[in-house]
Amino acid sequence: MARSCEKCGRSYHKAASRSHSNIKTLRRQELNLQSKKIGGKRWRICTRCLKTLTKVAA
Repeated sequence: MARSCEKCGRSYHKAASRSHSNIKTLRRQELNLQSKKIGGKRWRICTRCLKTLTKVAA
């Protein structure tokens, strides 16, 4: 199972780690995924979608 949001489909971003000598090493910036039960089903959604869901529900 890929680490992506099941609602919006967002996945990781590529970023660069920089050492003291300024050597670039590519790395992944993963999403902040949360497990949330919505309508009786367990979803792995990102915090951006979670925030939007709470705003729509209120």
